[in-house]
Formats: sequence, C-alpha cells, structure tokens
Amino acid sequence: MRIVFIGSVELSFYCLEKLVKLNANIVGVCTKKSSSFNSDFMDLTPICKENDILFKFVEDINSKANIKWIELLKPDIIFCFGWSNLIKKELLDLPPMGIIGYHPSLLPKNRGRHPLVWALVLGLEQTGSTFFFIDEGVDSGQILSQEIIKITYKDNARTLYNKMIETALLQIKNFMPKLQTKSFTKKIQTNNSFNIWRKRYKKDGLIDFRMTSYAIYNLVRALTKPYVGAHIEYNNENIIIWRVKEVFLTKKNIECGKILNIENNKILVKTQDTAIEILEHEFKKLPKVGEYL
Repeated sequence: MRIVFIGSVELSFYCLEKLVKLNANIVGVCTKKSSSFNSDFMDLTPICKENDILFKFVEDINSKANIKWIELLKPDIIFCFGWSNLIKKELLDLPPMGIIGYHPSLLPKNRGRHPLVWALVLGLEQTGSTFFFIDEGVDSGQILSQEIIKITYKDNARTLYNKMIETALLQIKNFMPKLQTKSFTKKIQTNNSFNIWRKRYKKDGLIDFRMTSYAIYNLVRALTKPYVGAHIEYNNENIIIWRVKEVFLTKKNIECGKILNIENNKILVKTQDTAIEILEHEFKKLPKVGEYL
C-alpha cells in the first residue's frame, strides 16, 4: 500500500514517525517549510531525510503542480494529518482508497476549527480522536476509527494535545493492518447531532474579569502552550497570561478586575463571582494592588 503523507504540525510529526516504525510504505511527504498561523508547527523533514523519503514543501496542496507531483508517486491512499487547508475534489479523487484525515473531536459533533481549544474553553468533560475519509464537506466523511478522550479539570492545551497524540498513535497501530488487508469498515456520520465550530479570533483570547473565575480558567488553559496564550489589555498593551488558578472569595462588594494582592509575582484579581490568581504571565512591570485589569 503506497502512502503519501500530508502534514505540518506536531501531531503530523509523531504520526509520520509512528508509520515509519510500523514499516508503512511512505512514498512521499507534502509539508510546509514554516507556518505563520500554526503555533504547533513542526518540521517533518528530519524524519524524511533519515528514512530516505521524498518530500516537497507546499503552500497550496490543491495546485496543479502539487497534484501532479503526488500523482507521479502513484499513491493507493493519502494520509492528511494536521493540515489547515481544505482538500479539493481533484486531489480527493486521485488515490484509489481515498484520503484519510484526522479531527480531534467526537465527530459528527464539533466539526470545524480549533477543536481542542473550544473543548477547553467550553469546559467539556470529553472530546475525541477521529480518523475519517475526507469528502468535500467539513469533517463530514465516513469514520475509520474513533476513540473518546476524557478531559479533567487539570488538563490544559498541552496535556490535552499529548492525550490526543497518544490516542491517535494507538489508533494508527490498530487500523493500519486493516487498511493493508482491505478489511477495514466505515461508519457513516449522522447529521442529526452535528455542529461546526468557527474560527477563533484574537478577541476570543481576551480575558474580561467580568467573566466568572471558571470561565477565565477555561480560557487560559485552552490557549496556553503550544498555542498563543490568553491575554489582558493593560496600559494599551496585550499581556499574555499562561496559567491561572481559581480562588474562593466571599466578599461580594468588590468590583470586577480589581487587583487584591500581589505576592511572589502572582497577581490576585477579583472576578464576577470570586477571584483568579495569575500564576504565569508576561508583565514586564507588575501593576499595583488596587489597580484594575
């Protein structure tokens, strides 16, 4: 089974590495030299060079030149794990077995953009790891493999990303023999429970201390590394906040955003319901107790 691999992020790197360890016949890799919008971008070429795999840096995967390059490799199947652009019909129709994509949610629920981020922002208790055959819709193709990923209160973007990778690699190990022997099954997605998450914008990462402490906690943990970080606006600057903790506070007559205490570089701030302690941040100069954020 001849495989062309498409990807450009951390998940892509570990999936490609796993396929190589499984002795999969990777005949070519399409990747990116850099990315201005994927904060989890990762260079796949070290794996390619170490294992003598042809690779090509691409921007538009659907361009005539790139499709021709892939066609000449005569893939039976294409794996597209960690790619931020839609694949169009000409490329979808090229490999006889189709193109398998990946989406970290329990499809058909939560299709669309930034699934790990939104799962944490919204305080979901579980998400998923889904490999599916890409069609012309948005994450709507038939499912090859799906597993549940539990989300705990202590999880953040990094730990959830790690869970996603760990789960995905186990799935690859399980479904590869079935693909090679054509003994796999497909599950059609039902559309009676689907939704599509929108693109996240910069304003979605803005902390407003009129929010509840739990909402702020979820926002910060959702956008921490490997992502861009949540932020606050202070003295006409955006200050990145990497980690916070909820603090119980009984006083109700304090306005939202007031700084209650600063100790050991940690900043305690009143929220809509209780308080938040900012544990990791990028303040160059600390604000003062009594100021407002």
